Amino acid sequence: MQNILINTCQCRSRTSSVEFGVRLAARIGAAVTGTYVYPSLLQAIPRFSTPDLVSTVLANAEAIAAEARQSGDGFVAWAHSMGVANAAWHVAEDYLPDAMADIATWHDLFVLGHDDEYPWGSASDIASLIFATALPAIMVPAGPVDALALDTLVFAWNGSAEATRALRAALPLLKRARRVVVLEGEQKRAAREIAWKPPLDLDGYLARHGIAFESRAFSAGSDEAGARLLAECTALSADLLIMGMYGRGRFSEWIIGGATRHVLQHAALPVLLCH
Repeated sequence: MQNILINTCQCRSRTSSVEFGVRLAARIGAAVTGTYVYPSLLQAIPRFSTPDLVSTVLANAEAIAAEARQSGDGFVAWAHSMGVANAAWHVAEDYLPDAMADIATWHDLFVLGHDDEYPWGSASDIASLIFATALPAIMVPAGPVDALALDTLVFAWNGSAEATRALRAALPLLKRARRVVVLEGEQKRAAREIAWKPPLDLDGYLARHGIAFESRAFSAGSDEAGARLLAECTALSADLLIMGMYGRGRFSEWIIGGATRHVLQHAALPVLLCH
C-alpha cells in the first residue's frame, strides 16, 4: 500500500475522501496521487455544429483544464503540510472510469467518496469505478472523517476469494489497529466451483502477520446482511469495515450483490472493498 490514488470530485475542494486519503498516506508513509478527470466536451458537440459553437466548447474545455492544472501546486503543498512526503497531481480529459483504470495500474489503493451531490458519487457509480480500476478501494462517506483514528477494524469473513483479497489488501492497516474484530459468517463458495479446494486458515494467516483478533459469529440472510454488518460496526464503534465486493458482469454493466449494495448506499464509516 505504497501508492494511493484519490479521485477528486472538484479540482479545488478538499472533500472528506480527499482528506482521508491524504491523512492515510501520511500515517502509513505512502505516496499519494490526487486525480481530477473532466469529460471531453468535444464528445458533446452535435455533429453539424457551427464553427462558433465548436470554438466556444474548445475554449470552455481549455478553461477547465487550466484551472485543474493550476490546482496541482496547491494540492501538493497541502499534502506535504499534512505529512505526505511524496505527492502528485494528475489531470485527465476522459470518461472517468477509463481514466482511472489507466492511472490505477501503478497504484495499490483507490480512495473515493460517496456523496450524491457530486458527479460519480452515488453507490452505483462507486461500484463502477471500483470494478474499472481493479484495485482495493476505500469508500469514504460524506462528512468529517478522522483517518488517524483507525483503531477498531471490522472484517467481514465468509471464506470467499473476494473477502480473502480484501483481507490481504488491508494487512498494513490491520497491523496498526488497536482492535481487530472478525465477523465470521457462513462460508461462501462460488456457484461455478465443483472440485473441493482447501480453505484459508484464517487464524494461522493472521498469526503469521502478527495480528491478534476477536472472533464473533455472524448470521444473516442475504436480504439483511448489509444492514446487519453496519449495525455490528456501529455497536463496535468501528473505524473501518473490511469486506469483499460481490458482483457479476452482465453485458456492459456490473450487477452488485445485495449486501455490497446496501453497504455502499448506507455506510456511515469508511469501507475497504475488494473485488
